Amino acid sequence: MTLLIAGFLCAFIFENLIGVFELLFYLVVLLLVVDIILLFLSKGVIEGERQLPDKLSNGDENPIQIKLTNRYLFKVTLNLIDELPFQFQKRDFGLKSTLLSGEQKFYNYTLRPTERGVYSFGSLNVFASSPIGLLARKYCYNTAQEVPVYPSYLQLRKYDLIAFTNRLFEYGLKKIRRIGHTMEFEQIKEYVQGDDIRNINWKATAKRNQLMVNQYQDEKSQPIYSIIDKGRVMKMPFEALSLLDYAINATLVISNIALKKNDKAGMFAFSNTIENRVVAERRSSQMNLILETLYNLNTNFVESDFSRLYVDIKRNLNQRSLLLLYTNFETMDALNRQLPYLQAIARQHLLVVIFFENTELLDFATKKAQNTQQIFERTIAEKFIFEKKLIVNELRKFGVQTILTKPEDLTINTINKYLEIKARGLI
Repeated sequence: MTLLIAGFLCAFIFENLIGVFELLFYLVVLLLVVDIILLFLSKGVIEGERQLPDKLSNGDENPIQIKLTNRYLFKVTLNLIDELPFQFQKRDFGLKSTLLSGEQKFYNYTLRPTERGVYSFGSLNVFASSPIGLLARKYCYNTAQEVPVYPSYLQLRKYDLIAFTNRLFEYGLKKIRRIGHTMEFEQIKEYVQGDDIRNINWKATAKRNQLMVNQYQDEKSQPIYSIIDKGRVMKMPFEALSLLDYAINATLVISNIALKKNDKAGMFAFSNTIENRVVAERRSSQMNLILETLYNLNTNFVESDFSRLYVDIKRNLNQRSLLLLYTNFETMDALNRQLPYLQAIARQHLLVVIFFENTELLDFATKKAQNTQQIFERTIAEKFIFEKKLIVNELRKFGVQTILTKPEDLTINTINKYLEIKARGLI
């Protein structure tokens, strides 16, 4: 078209060229008519369908699939535009491809949601062009769909597998040497080579006139509670995911593993009140109950009340339990205000305080300083990093188990701590 416009302008100067460009003009019109007939008047169509999972996993790459079928009698060029949920703020999404006559293709892409809730997909738009390529016919498939985004169930499946295999070290999980053995009696059986001779039952041996040994098993049905601080300190984001969502994903995984290890799993959240409580039980519906509770958990931007947490635990948890407390302390002053309550909780239960490294500060502290201002800023960053280590030492000094972890390593380190506690028979 640009060439035709330029040609007709030149024809004012060189009149003998007017016939050539008129011929070209009629040729373009003819091609345009043929393109209209091929795309709009023939019986062919493009069939499209978006295939979504029942729910999306928060913080993970979720696969989305689109199926397109070419019913035209010729090859088409496609420009696919999917209307993504507004939460992704992605307005330049598009896929380009070609389809032969009668061909069917599946197009895959991934989405990584970073907040829980309902995500609404809009229409699926496909622009189809014939081999001539002068026009494109738009197909709009009204495939509006709403999909809930739940805590990371993809992590749940992954760690469910590795927690019961010998591949734990590949994911940063270390092997823990068992110290002694638990004393939950299972049965008396005949001695076979390899049994621990310290477990010989001499009374049963005398009655049966052959060596009999006591057999023990791991202690089961122990309450494991995940306690999530949903105050304002947990709103800090890392890789677009808040600390609260990291804690929620870890809670889902550790609850599932605890149930598979025949323990009771429960959870509750707190800030200025105690909310979202799920009593520790071991039943078939427990994971669904925990999942739905975590789905509706949000930060309320208030100062967390550890005194109320202590009172609630003392009132409602009568059996000694493993408490995994997900919170965050940035300074020693913040810890010292809450330390008396943490000590009081640790006297009655096995308390594990889990808080987070500031990975952005770590990256900043490792960069080479170029001027005096950057030297000063690096020094401040190193001071905050060192204060985190002081917090760990202070908690351990009072007998409180501690995990200081990067947000992305939270789930792995929490599983490792749980397996360590179980192996050492601390609860």
